[in-house]
Amino acid sequence: MGLTLGAEFTVTRLAPLGDPVEIRVRGSALTLRKDEAAALRIERL
Repeated sequence: MGLTLGAEFTVTRLAPLGDPVEIRVRGSALTLRKDEAAALRIERL
């Protein structure tokens, strides 16, 4: 499981210190560390 180009996701949880970040993608929860999340190119819809 992972993210592919063009996948839409929402941020569902953010830890108090900002690490980790939980996102929802294709009906599944995916938890990313700050540096992993920083690598995502996002576009607000």
